[in-house]
Amino acid sequence: MSGTKMKLSEIAAKLGARIEGGSPDLEIIGIAGLEQATAGQVAFVANPKYAALAKTTAASAIIVDEKFPALATPLLRCKNPYLAFAKALELFYEPPRYVPGIHPTAVIDASAKIGQGAHVGPYVVVDADVVIGTNATILAHAVIYRGCRIGNSFFAHAHAVVRENCTLGDGVILQNGAVIGGDGFGFAKDDVGGWHKIVQSGPTVLEDAVEVQANACVDRASVGETRVKRGAKLDNLVQVGHGSSVGENSLLCAQVGLAGSTEVGKNVILAGQVGVAGHCKIGDGAVATAQSGIPNDVAAGAVVSGYPAMDNKLWLRCVALFQRLPEMAKKLRPER
Repeated sequence: MSGTKMKLSEIAAKLGARIEGGSPDLEIIGIAGLEQATAGQVAFVANPKYAALAKTTAASAIIVDEKFPALATPLLRCKNPYLAFAKALELFYEPPRYVPGIHPTAVIDASAKIGQGAHVGPYVVVDADVVIGTNATILAHAVIYRGCRIGNSFFAHAHAVVRENCTLGDGVILQNGAVIGGDGFGFAKDDVGGWHKIVQSGPTVLEDAVEVQANACVDRASVGETRVKRGAKLDNLVQVGHGSSVGENSLLCAQVGLAGSTEVGKNVILAGQVGVAGHCKIGDGAVATAQSGIPNDVAAGAVVSGYPAMDNKLWLRCVALFQRLPEMAKKLRPER
């Protein structure tokens, strides 16, 4: 956190929140969680299960929704407390700033074109025929293969890799170790039982405002393309198989795996460790809970769980019954 200090009224104005209780002139020095917060800090409650902690927190104010019960602690009421908390963090946190310039150890091909305002760090490699827009930040050891087209405000953390002929839109963020356009897992069995590698000729495309987090991979396609659409976010260790597509504003959480040619609609949430078989279609707005296995298409708006993935409510009933199976078997087993 920075040394920024703000009045509660200033924070409320920037967040579009309404102050309830307390002085508008109350001085705030930072943001923290309910349990960690101390005097001078603002906390938040977005999940009802943490409501009890709000009564005991030492925070000087709490961001809550419009229906949250009144407390002795001053409240900042708003429609979306989680979003307000995210914006409040931005008021106090100052991320590292990277001065424009190219480090002398960077290797940039003479044919590459990098827009104004770029920061290119140590040992970065930018290959031939690459075009990168304005205000890029490319940190140490990142590698951009030849023929890539990358938009404005690109941010590549250390050791990120963009393979040949891939296309990235504006505002794309690659966290450490992300690999965009690595070869898809394609092999054909030959006549003697070996595996013949299938050339992965199609590029990967990331549209505007896509973020790919640490050590995640979006493979290139054998033919056609692999595409992640505008605003989608891929968490750490996510695998997007060759020829797949991920719709706008979808979230793929940690260790999600999409086999080849999977189609994920827009506003989909696949929770941690969800696996999707190849050539499946996940409809718009669908949700798969953690560790679900999806071998078939999922309808738009569905909430599924388990393996094979089924309606979440049905899965919960099945789980409840599964725990009673030993008792049921004992009752049903004929006496000897």
